[in-house]
Formats: sequence, structure tokens, C-alpha cells
Amino acid sequence: MVSTIVIAIIIAVIVIVVLSVVLGIALSKADFGTFFESGKKRAGRQGEQFAAQLIRGVLNEKDVLLNNVSISFGDKPAELDNVIINNRGVFVIEVKNYSGTLYGNEDDYDWIKTKCTDAGNIYQEPVKNPIKQVKRQVYILSSFLKLYGINVWVEGYAFLVGRNSPVRSKYVLDSINGINDAIHLGTNNNLTKSQKDRILELLSW
Repeated sequence: MVSTIVIAIIIAVIVIVVLSVVLGIALSKADFGTFFESGKKRAGRQGEQFAAQLIRGVLNEKDVLLNNVSISFGDKPAELDNVIINNRGVFVIEVKNYSGTLYGNEDDYDWIKTKCTDAGNIYQEPVKNPIKQVKRQVYILSSFLKLYGINVWVEGYAFLVGRNSPVRSKYVLDSINGINDAIHLGTNNNLTKSQKDRILELLSW
């Protein structure tokens, strides 16, 4: 029985290899990771790609966009979906692609996501409050930059792809106009070119 399973696995591997050669498909870890990723991860990745495309659409020649920036301050790590650096300041945009309806308040630790199936069944689960999450990211990024002598105001926003935020907040964006206003019409911190270059250098490690 075991040998039959082993033979079947070997045959399956050979078939995959042969097909990859014939079709010219380069099989990589990234390909397998994407193929087997969960629905949540896929939705998150697609939401990040969509938001990054919207952000690029409003950038001007003095804006720099960094994606998936990993930093830490002390024992606090953070993964920043989008960091925009321009003359006005430094901006963090955290992307959330939640399906269903969200319920909660700005200061709640978690929000509740509710979904109703076609059969009428209702499912609920807690999700992290993205406003609290982005505030944490702002603190970590600001503290990280201060370690290197850069004392600059950092602004943070959560972008809700599904436009299903339970609260109206200055920290929540849900449109391309909102993104543009946040990074171009808000507080002007008058960053110098040397400050911008140093921030870019630190976040590009």
C-alpha cells in the first residue's frame, strides 16, 4: 500500500516536471506559495495590489512610494504596506480588504466582521481594528526614524478596499480622492531633500 502511494507521488512529480518543461513554465517557491495560499491571504494580497495602484495614480514627481517595508523599534516589529515620502512628510497607508460588514468603534481593540451566506447563514469573527493597527505602525516608524536623528511627523491611514468601515474617521480612507488629500493637502512638514533621501535610505535596507 505504502509503495503504491510512493509510486503515485513519484509519477505525479514526473508529470509536473515534464509539463513545466513542455510548457516553458518555471516552477518556483513563489508560484507554489501563491497557488496554495489561503482565501484570506489572497484577498489581502489583491487588496494591497489594488491600493498600491490607486496610490501610484495620484503620485507626483516629488513623491516616493515604498511597498511592504519591514522595520522594528525595540522588540516591536512592523510590516508597512505603503509608505509615501514627499516634501510634505511621511505617510503610512495600511490596506484592509475585508468582505462582509464591519462593526465597531474607533477605540475598540477588535472589530466584528459579519457575513451572510446565500443560504442565509450568518457568520461573525473578530478582526483587528485597523485604526489601532495603523497608529501602532506610525509610532514604530516615527520612533525608528528618531533613532537615526530624523524627527519628523508621520501620518497614518487605513485604506478599506470594500468601503465598509464602521466609523467615519480621519484615519480611514476609502477612495482615490481621500488618498490624494491625505498625502498632498494635509499638514506640510517641509521635508528637505537630504531628509527625504535619508528616510528613503533607511527604509530601503
